[in-house]
Amino acid sequence: MQWKKPWFVDSLAESDSEMAQALERVIELAMGPGVLELKTKLLIVLALDAFKGAERGVAAVAEQARQAGATEEEIREVLRIAYLIAGMDCLRAGSRAYIRDVQG
Repeated sequence: MQWKKPWFVDSLAESDSEMAQALERVIELAMGPGVLELKTKLLIVLALDAFKGAERGVAAVAEQARQAGATEEEIREVLRIAYLIAGMDCLRAGSRAYIRDVQG
């Protein structure tokens, strides 16, 4: 099984073939064979897509992760981690409401 690249990568080739070729190389470098197994890479992509709010990406990558052997428990845990990290900026910024010295 191989990672299914996003739909817009192929459409980029029509408008900017040079950029599309460069992107294909980066995709192969990141998602091709390496020390991490494909399932792990897909779970990382899932967390990042969730963090970005890419709903279509989350749906597509979650299915690819399942096909690569990810369990529902692994998907849940990855999404919980993404939520934890995404919420940290809000908590950090919100904590400023309680700091009287706005210089710091």
